[in-house]
Amino acid sequence: MSVETQKETLGFQTEVKQLLHLMIHSLYSNKEIFLRELISNASDAADKLRFEALAKPELLEGGAELKIRLSFDKDAKTVTLEDNGIGMSREEIIAHLGTIAKSGTSDFLKNLSGDQKKDSHLIGQFGVGFYSAFIVADQVEVFSRRAGSPASEGVYWSSKGEGEFEVATVEKAERGTRIVLHLKSGEEEFADGWRLRNIVKKYSDHIALPIELPKEHHGEEAPADVEWETVNRASALWTRLRTEIKDEEYQEFYKHVGHDFENPLSWSHNKVEGKLEYTSLLYVPGRAPFDLYHREAPKGLKLYVQRVFIMDQADQFLPLYLRFIKGVVDSNDLSLNVSREILQSGPVIDSMKSALTKRVLDMLEKLAKDKPDDYKTFWKAFGQVLKEGPAEDFANKEKIAGLLRFASTAGEGDEQSVSLADYLGRIKEGQDKIYFLTGESFAQIKNSPHLEVFRKKGIEVLLLTDRIDEWLMSYLTEFDGKHFVDVARGDLDLGELDSEEDKKAQEEVAKAKEGLIERLKGALGEQVAEVRVSHRLTDSPAILAIGEQDLGLQMRQILEASGQKVPDAKPIFEFNPAHPLIERLDAEPDEDRFTDLSHILFDQAALAAGDSLKDPAAYVQRLNKLLVELSA
Repeated sequence: MSVETQKETLGFQTEVKQLLHLMIHSLYSNKEIFLRELISNASDAADKLRFEALAKPELLEGGAELKIRLSFDKDAKTVTLEDNGIGMSREEIIAHLGTIAKSGTSDFLKNLSGDQKKDSHLIGQFGVGFYSAFIVADQVEVFSRRAGSPASEGVYWSSKGEGEFEVATVEKAERGTRIVLHLKSGEEEFADGWRLRNIVKKYSDHIALPIELPKEHHGEEAPADVEWETVNRASALWTRLRTEIKDEEYQEFYKHVGHDFENPLSWSHNKVEGKLEYTSLLYVPGRAPFDLYHREAPKGLKLYVQRVFIMDQADQFLPLYLRFIKGVVDSNDLSLNVSREILQSGPVIDSMKSALTKRVLDMLEKLAKDKPDDYKTFWKAFGQVLKEGPAEDFANKEKIAGLLRFASTAGEGDEQSVSLADYLGRIKEGQDKIYFLTGESFAQIKNSPHLEVFRKKGIEVLLLTDRIDEWLMSYLTEFDGKHFVDVARGDLDLGELDSEEDKKAQEEVAKAKEGLIERLKGALGEQVAEVRVSHRLTDSPAILAIGEQDLGLQMRQILEASGQKVPDAKPIFEFNPAHPLIERLDAEPDEDRFTDLSHILFDQAALAAGDSLKDPAAYVQRLNKLLVELSA
């Protein structure tokens, strides 16, 4: 290697400094993970070279055999990892090793909790695994040359992890990257062949290219030249038979493709043969990534064609509501020069997408049935994303609905644990509808006046409080032949759950209260669309119902928050004729006082529904006036 030229010292991005400080002060409880991270990066570099070489075979520079070599020097206290993958140019080294903007480091730092074990789990997810080298090393040197560049354009990068790094141009004959770790005092255990072999077998056995270490000659004289031996299986895990693969191997492979430190909740490994030929290995994670709700963020499966890596995050094989699924798909039916544009559509893609979607939904069904506690973990992390499904995937609407979980008047507190099958299993005789109520929070709707008649009759109601719920229910109209009914919308009809006597009594009361209805219409005027006797109430004096075709409060608030114009809609004022306040109102001879009381009841009904008052000052004024009169 020739003398260094174009040498410069640069400062790390502020977030990198914070990250390095975190790493160096033993963020990982498990130090040996550093080797898995570096091997994983080297494997990605080999994948990228294979892909680029499809269009430009000259990048292979006559050496198509890709591998990772791991060596150590006990005397110098170093561990060296070398790959002959794509390599990096000077600009790429500065971009990738000096800043981590692409990895969302600011988000990473915001997510830190101060709990070392929890925080360590974030590192792989944010793509900052290279910096784990500083857990065991007090200096890291990188020598790299991008495939296709001349030997004179090698790059040297070095840092002690203290806020700055050095970059220089060097001569490097071979393409790829060599990383030299100068071990800290006390970390000499890693400069040992047996230790390194064990770590490779434990974490990186699934890596699909050979990881070589110098052959050890116990008691024999070592040859002059280093003999290398492969210490991992070096075959793509998904190409092996399921019966040959241990659970631990599946779990480690997930950590590689999912950039996660925790085990997945479930996985499905499947080989399809016949008209279409492909293999898939799909995983359900146990934890949501930081960018789950950024629908534009990169997502998707790793795509291979005939075992050749084509692209990360191919999002054409699963619908957007399943964007949390990790894994690989390896097809025999796509061409090696496939591009994102070609993947947009076509019978092969459509057929694979349909089959993979069904496979994921089956996997989730099995998880819910066999491991309900794990499914609770899944639902907590990904339930709101799965709720996007009925709007996006009409063909699987019923299947997705079966996977949804809700809080309910029969459930325990606000836990979303009730499935639609659970609900139907408890349905009342003669009940032909599934009743639900949406609202801002569980605390707000659990005591809603809209539920009074349902409590009286012992009918279960689903309580929906996620911001997406009202939108979801506009697409989810029925399940297992039973229609969904919003208990706060339209004129409530309990069908066979109301006896003929009940219905007759309701008609008689409505007729008897026609005079009060007209007076209330006159008092409330333009504020209401209609006034009527309520069949919903048993304890409260009044309630506001939503028109059958009108937007609910949840949807109105979402649209308003996003700056969209919300169509004007007036509520329906329903009153309970048996309530003492309504009886008192009906008997009020003074029209001004009647109007004040009517407005107080209207505003109270709006507050009970979770809405804000249009004129709070007027409400307070009327209430104070009433209190003064009562105390006089």
